Amino acid sequence: MKIAVFALFLAVASAQYYSEPSYYKTPESYSPMPYNFAWGVKDDASYNNYAHSESSDGNVVTGSYRVALPDGRTQIVYYRADSNGYVADVKYEGEARYPENKPSYSSYSAPAYKAPSTPVYRAPAAPVYVAPRAPTYGSVSAPSYGSVSAPAYRAPSAPSYVAPRAPAASAYQSPTPVYRGSSAAQGYTTQPVPLAYRG
Repeated sequence: MKIAVFALFLAVASAQYYSEPSYYKTPESYSPMPYNFAWGVKDDASYNNYAHSESSDGNVVTGSYRVALPDGRTQIVYYRADSNGYVADVKYEGEARYPENKPSYSSYSAPAYKAPSTPVYRAPAAPVYVAPRAPTYGSVSAPSYGSVSAPAYRAPSAPSYVAPRAPAASAYQSPTPVYRGSSAAQGYTTQPVPLAYRG
């Protein structure tokens, strides 16, 4: 409901602010001008006989036209057009004549019927049977197999064992004892003591 009211509001607003484009010009109004014309055709060879005439004083238009009808009559129409509308008066001249329909019957001959000729039947020729040729087989040589030599087997050589070398004797040098100061004054023996026995 709200959408419909909003759409109606937009339509009214756009109609209020609409302005005609600048290139649009109101057509100028001209006062009616009097005129008159008349023409006609009459050709007896083609049975054409018609005419048209019309005149106007600027407010009222009057005129008439005539047409030759196929039945031999001539239709004449007088008309008047003004602010009240269009009024026509239709009249006919002459008498309608319709030609009598006299069909012409010509002698009717029955169509000549020809019996179809008897069809000639020809027996088809007997088929000629041709025996197929016997297949030719060529000689097939036996496959040749070459001699195969026995595989040569070589015994593996015995492994050679190399004894490890004996470790060389280490050269041991006993350390030389170092004496400091007078041993007599200190109360030490002068006998050297091996290093392995020092406490």
